[in-house]
Parts: sequence; C-alpha cells; structure tokens
Amino acid sequence: MGSNSSKISDLPKNEYLKRLSGPEAISENDPFWNQLFSFSFSAPTSSTELKLLEEATISVCKSLVENNPRTGNLAALTKVFLARTRELRLSAECQNHIFIWQTHNALFIICCLLKVFICEMSEEELQLHFTYEEKLPGTYTLCVLLGSDSEDLLEELLCSLIQLITDTPLLDITYEISVEAISAMIVFLSCQLFHKEVLRQSISHKYLMQGPCLPYTSKLVKTLLYNFIRQEKPPPPGTHVFPQQSDGGGLLYGLASGVANSSPFPSSVPHTFQINFNSLYTTLCEQQTSDQATLLLYTLLHQNANVRTYMLARTDMENLVLPILEILYHVEERNSHHVYMALIILLILTEDDGFNRSIHEVILKNITWYSERVLTEISLGSLLILVVIRTIQYNMTRTRDKYLHTNCLAALANMSAQFRSLHQYAAQRIISYTCRHLRRCVYLSDRLYSPRSPRSARQRCLSAPSDSGEELLSLTCSHILRSYASSLFSLLSKKHNKVLEQATQSLRGSLSSSDVPLPDYAQDLSVIEEVIRMMLEIINSCLTNSLHHNPNLVYALLYKRDLFEQFRTHPSFQDIMQNIDLVISFFSSRLLQSGAELSVERVLEIIKQGVVALPKDRLKKFPELKFKYVEEEQPEEFFIPYVWSLVYNSAVGLYWNPQDIQLFAMDSD
Repeated sequence: MGSNSSKISDLPKNEYLKRLSGPEAISENDPFWNQLFSFSFSAPTSSTELKLLEEATISVCKSLVENNPRTGNLAALTKVFLARTRELRLSAECQNHIFIWQTHNALFIICCLLKVFICEMSEEELQLHFTYEEKLPGTYTLCVLLGSDSEDLLEELLCSLIQLITDTPLLDITYEISVEAISAMIVFLSCQLFHKEVLRQSISHKYLMQGPCLPYTSKLVKTLLYNFIRQEKPPPPGTHVFPQQSDGGGLLYGLASGVANSSPFPSSVPHTFQINFNSLYTTLCEQQTSDQATLLLYTLLHQNANVRTYMLARTDMENLVLPILEILYHVEERNSHHVYMALIILLILTEDDGFNRSIHEVILKNITWYSERVLTEISLGSLLILVVIRTIQYNMTRTRDKYLHTNCLAALANMSAQFRSLHQYAAQRIISYTCRHLRRCVYLSDRLYSPRSPRSARQRCLSAPSDSGEELLSLTCSHILRSYASSLFSLLSKKHNKVLEQATQSLRGSLSSSDVPLPDYAQDLSVIEEVIRMMLEIINSCLTNSLHHNPNLVYALLYKRDLFEQFRTHPSFQDIMQNIDLVISFFSSRLLQSGAELSVERVLEIIKQGVVALPKDRLKKFPELKFKYVEEEQPEEFFIPYVWSLVYNSAVGLYWNPQDIQLFAMDSD
C-alpha cells in the first residue's frame, strides 16, 4: 500500500505493510502513517478476491503477531486512527476528501488485521496485543502490572466505531467509511463464529453492555434503523475518492445482524428513543423478501410493545401481511428459518382480536402469486387461512417439523372465533383438510390394530383422495341421507371406536411403564389425532362464536357430513364433536324439509335462515382458543447461529474461511 495503487497479490510484498508488521517501532507522529493510508485500492467484491485478501492479510498478520509485543505498532496504528476520527465530522462539513479517504483506508487496514486476529487467537490474547507499546527490554511486565491507559485501547476503538456510525453525517463522501465502520463492528463481534457454543462471557459484548460504550448503544440502534429506513444507495461515480462497494447492503445487513442482535443478554439499563414509525413500517413492508428484514420485524413486534401497538392499529395491514403470506406460500424456495420467522410474526399478530376482525374486512382482488385457484376477490383473512393450511400440508408431507405445524394451528385457532364471511374456497379447505386427516386416522388405526385384515368397506370409502381442488357444486338430500343408508357402516364405526379406545389405553399404559419407542404407525397416529383435535376445535370455535357470519363453512361441513358422523363417538374427539354434530343434524333436517334437489344458492339461503332459528344455548361453550407466542428459555441457541449465518452469507466485503466456522454447519439453510 502507499501512495500508489495496490493490488491484492502485491500486499505481502508491500513495503509499507512490511514495515508496519516488521521489527521496527513506528511513532504515532511518523509521516509513515500518511504514506501508508494514501493508497488507491479496488475493494474486492467477489469471493475469489475476498479469499485472496484474507490470505494476503494472514501473511502480514503472522509477522505482526511476532513483532508487535516489541514494537507496539498495532496500538500505534489504532491511536492514529482514533485521532483522525475526532476530526472526521469537521472534515465532512469542510468536504475534505483526502482526509476522509485516508481515514477510511486506516479503518480498512485495522478491519482486515482485526478479522484475522480474532480468528486466530482468543479474545484475551487480542486484548493483550492492544496493550503492547514501544518500550525498552524488560519493561513490558511492569507496564502491564502497574496498569496502563492503553489497556482500554480496544474498548476505545469500539466506542470510536459506534460514534463514527452515529455522529458522522451520511453524505456521498462519508458513505464508504460509514459502511466500513459497520463492517468493523461486525468483525469486532465475530469471535462467536469460531465457537460451537453461544458465548455467554465475551469481551466485546461486555464493552457494548457496560462501561463507556453503553450510553451510545441506543443511539447506535436508532442510527442503524434510520439507515434501514433510508435504504441509501452507493453514491454515483465521481462523488468519492475511493472505489465503492458493490452495493449498499452493508448498512442493511449491519442492522439486522451485527449490532442489533450482537448479544442475547440484555443490558440492565433501559434505553429509549423516538423514531418515525410510519417510515419504519413502510420500509418493513417493502423489504420482507429478505431474511434480515423479516428478522427485524419479528424482533420489533416481539420485544417492543409500542411498535406492536402501532402496527396493529394500522388500517393498511395488508401491506405487511401479504408479503409475509407470500413467504409462506413459496415455502419450497425459502430457507426454513425465514419461513419460521414469518409464521411467528403471523402468530404474534393473531394474538390480537382487533387484527383478527379487521383482516376479514379487507377485500383483495386478483392475487396473482396464488396459483392453486384463481382468486378474483377474497378477504385478507380468508387468504391467510388458505396459506396457513397450505403451509401445514407442506410441513406434514415434507419437513414434518412439529413446531411449525403447531404454530400454524395456533394462528388459525387464534383467528377462529373472529372468522367472518369466509370465502367458499377457504371454508372448503378447512373442512377438506380436516377430512384428509380423518381418513388418515382411519387408515393408520386399521394398520396399527388390524395389520393383516383386508381393507374394510369403511376404509375403502374413506381412503379415496378428494381434497385437492374439489368443487362444491351442489348439495342434494340424497347426499345428506347417504350415511343413514348403511347400517354396516354404523356398525363398523362402533367397532372401530371400541377397538381404538382399548388400543389407545393399552399404548398409553405401555408408554408410561417403559421407554420403548412407539411403532411408526402409532407415532403417526398420535400426531394425526393432535391435528384433528385442533382442527375440530377451530371449527367448533367458529360455529360457536360466528356461525351466522359463515354460511360457507356450514355448507362445506354438510357436504362432508358422512365422514364427521363416523367420529361422533371417537374417544379422542367425542366432546368437541357435540356442537359439530348438532349443527350437522339441525341443518340437515331443515334441508330435508325443503325438497329433494336443491341448488347451491338455495342451500345457502336455507342455511342463512336456519342460523337465526338455531337456539344459541344448545351449543356447548368451550374455553376460548387463545395461544400466545413465547420464546424458548434460551432463544439465543436458535437466534445467534441464524443471525451469524445471515452475516456470513450476505456481508458485503467480508470473507471468512468456511473451514474456520464452528457456530453453524456450512451446508445448513
């Protein structure tokens, strides 16, 4: 480096870097520093260039590690940079391009060296390297024992980076050094990458959460949030004196990864600041295609009551909910963490009854990304139901993640009492999805309890797939009466329920007395019964609280009445089936009185009239379905690896050797 342009391949032989890392101590007042910082360097952007820079930096660092205890050049470099940062704001106001350019280059060198140091040594060793100063042989031990002001140089560097980010105006000439400061902050915190376990005692976290840095942390988060809101692009060519990065991602990824989530352990001192919620909301809506923005939205909703209250009061919630639904809809294309965050956001939103009511009042037209069915007009609430059920189905057939389908069902359950004017297709999907699992329950029960018996007439009837895209065209009285026509059908049902009850009790008894794992069929049956139970509770909640608002759900329920009647006395569902059975019987009777063949419109008309006549006191009241999202006891075990995987995969101008990464598997999502 130096006054001439530099190439990555030339760095190990660069005379200025060789002097910096060599055995000669360099005074803070030496003109050498201005020469070292006066280089034109094309910032690497490709992974190949970044890897070459890393390798070149390692060779310089090896020499510096060997000589620094005698020369103290690392501390001298840091002090020169710190002195420059104190004049940075004035330089920006005076448009002093050269001074800002040299200061940026100084920070770039420090960042490169710091990254290698953190990877190669412990935090304690790193801290020690910042205490070394030029001194006579034999005086080092005395300086450390007596205590030197330079012991806090590493902490002073971190505080200076924070102040650079928060106090330097974001202009064309300061854009690059602002990005570099955020990169340096992330590097400062990156020791976590090289440990499998979450670090609970970290020097860098201690600096942020205690001491001189603490008063600046809230201002830092506020500044980064404003950077996120502004979404500044790199300045155009000719407005800066050093080559620009490939894009402006540094200001975004720095917010969502390196600083705002730097530590899972909160400070004991509360920090508050004001920010424009409207601008923040608008940007969050626009940026939900990225993991970082979804993670930020989750963090704000879950941890900040003011943000949550503001967002739930918005009258344009579709702008936020639709991008979240699109993430879930394209679940095959998203990583599992992104899908999980999107789902948890929905669960948090559905904890609010006002939200659950308002989403059914928002009418959407022509949802082009929903391909299973042409939706020319549908409420936001009905669309949410469709997407969540689709996510459950995908999970049950592919990933089989228990937490995912539990949270999906919890979101539906939270909404169920406020279901309003459900779209025909949404009502159909609720019922047909339940029926799919009822059929699966029959199949698994027969395989589990009568594995060698031929397929029963009931199983043959129920195993035919008919859930995907079926149309509810008409409902005839002959269909309503079909289940009454077969006494054998009823007999099989009673026999099945008795056998199932005995077998379930037997299984539960064996589980309580030993740790022998259940057979696959028994495990599958247990999961299916959980899903069925929850879906029946969701249907029951809707019928109990908003029957008069949902004729399409009653219609779909009547259409599938045959199957529901077979589970009327099922030991796992008998209590919850009471209201469903009552609704089926009541409306079936009214349809029988109206004639043999009825059109869809006539059936819906009879249902709407019948809702008024149905005595509400005949429906048994159950406890309200309400689920609240609660983080695990140690959420950092999930979030810290996730955050750093985002940093690793999206950081602009930063590279870490994948073989050095210990925190997460390199082939994970």
